[in-house]
Amino acid sequence: MKMKRLLAVGMAVSMVLSLTACGGNNKGSESSDADSKENVSQEDGGQEESGDEGAGSGKTVVFSTNVVGGKADALEAACKAFEEETGIVVDFQAPGSDYEELMKTKMASNQLPDVFTTHGWSVARYSDYLMPINDLEWAGNIDSQIKGVITNGDGDMFVLPIDVDIAGIVCNVDVLQEAGVNMDDIKTWDDFASACDKVAAAGKNPIHIGGKDSWTIGQFFDWAAPSFYVTDEKNSKAEELKSGTFDPKVWESVAGLLDSWVKAGYLNEDCLTADYNSDIESLASGNTAFCFYGNSSIVDAKGVNPDANLGMIPIPAASADDEPSLIAGEDIAVGIWKDTEVKDEAVELLNYLARPEVMKAIAEEAGSKAGLSGVDAEIGDIGEYLSKYSDVETYPYFDREYLPSGMWDVMCTTGADILSQKDGAVESAAKVMEQNFNDKYTP
Repeated sequence: MKMKRLLAVGMAVSMVLSLTACGGNNKGSESSDADSKENVSQEDGGQEESGDEGAGSGKTVVFSTNVVGGKADALEAACKAFEEETGIVVDFQAPGSDYEELMKTKMASNQLPDVFTTHGWSVARYSDYLMPINDLEWAGNIDSQIKGVITNGDGDMFVLPIDVDIAGIVCNVDVLQEAGVNMDDIKTWDDFASACDKVAAAGKNPIHIGGKDSWTIGQFFDWAAPSFYVTDEKNSKAEELKSGTFDPKVWESVAGLLDSWVKAGYLNEDCLTADYNSDIESLASGNTAFCFYGNSSIVDAKGVNPDANLGMIPIPAASADDEPSLIAGEDIAVGIWKDTEVKDEAVELLNYLARPEVMKAIAEEAGSKAGLSGVDAEIGDIGEYLSKYSDVETYPYFDREYLPSGMWDVMCTTGADILSQKDGAVESAAKVMEQNFNDKYTP
């Protein structure tokens, strides 16, 4: 798996560099490994604390990102190619799992990187720190499926969405067909449970969750919660959530869904000790039908088994009176610190990343459609499904749009108790969510 993944990353890096070579002298692919990235000083933030000056403008742009793996390598390769073309040095920093806490510290001191990725929070968390990009030449081409997610109430946008994270439930198509499941028949969570019954009867694992990586549990709640709280217009709690009211009874239904799956035997027996890589292995090898991840998981699974027949279905509705939906959110979204001392250079970098050939290469590594219309990323199997479900309504990630900052870890923790079948875990999860919502909510 590791060797195949490295080969795929190498191809993406080479593609970015070769496509941008016409703009300057290309010296080839250069990328640093995870250890070297971790050794970059993470206390630096802002131009005055960055590294060597560029040979072109005499300036350096500090670029910090939360993305990891192949996506980070492709993004770094694009920055290297930008350096080659312009002479502007990009101090590329990818601290991995420490990113969010580092950014909170930098916001508190108002010393942010010149350019940074917003990991789903360009409006709710970072808009006060970012320069609006509405007047940049590519802003009018931002894809309609992501535009609403990155636009505030005044119509301002703050990031270049290099790709669009549109997700449903990832599935192994062959497993479903062998079990006699018609993907198009899954409209509600009851339909989904019926499909899981058929998969289990066929001797395969219906759902795989790698609970050792706690974020995989939170991912389920982000996928499932909108169908109970938001997507049904007649019973929507969206405005209540945004105005500070959390209904714990509804959360009992969300948590109860997961609890019912555990009790029915739909999840892998090692759901508390398995990790994300285990999910990908099981999905790719044809042992599992469904995983609650975005489309980059298909890229990862193809790295394990290039012949795997993978796809996705929209997220089922909680009620027969509602319709299935999709999640839409930021993935690799890049903005400029409003107080940067290298604004011109930062804008030049953003414009470079918006070039069709550069954006295309990075989006393909992410396994997602490009964030600007007219840029056609070749994303294999998933492209068929994004086209098929282009008319399905999209909703933002639940925690990003409807919960106060800091609730993600709460979802993950309470979900683990459900997986372990702790007594009263469903009711407890609802109470803990309500308490934390009330404690963290600010008007």
